[in-house]
Amino acid sequence: MVRHVARLALSFALLGLITACATDAAATLPAGVYDGALVEASCGQCQFDLSGESCDLAIKVDGQAWFVDGTLIDDHGDAHASDGFCNAVRAARVSGEVVDGRFVASEFELLPDDDAHADG
Repeated sequence: MVRHVARLALSFALLGLITACATDAAATLPAGVYDGALVEASCGQCQFDLSGESCDLAIKVDGQAWFVDGTLIDDHGDAHASDGFCNAVRAARVSGEVVDGRFVASEFELLPDDDAHADG
């Protein structure tokens, strides 16, 4: 009887540890795949306070920002213009996924300034 209680207690302890580790890992990993998501887009360094050497395109979703691979900051106009990414946060509709802490875009559509604001 004591062995059964000990095994049961050990099983619950291990289950609790596994659940806690899984919960912590899930809390630190962003949702990886986006399909047509409305996001904020801007310069990661100038507007989203990301570390880097130069001005690079980034998106922000729910307060989390990632640099973007698959399209460049200057593919969407002059980044240093008054309405460019270094001076303004714009809405964009994107598809892609977060891989190794960067957003890999399969689609990136910058929305006109008069469109709805991003969800992020």
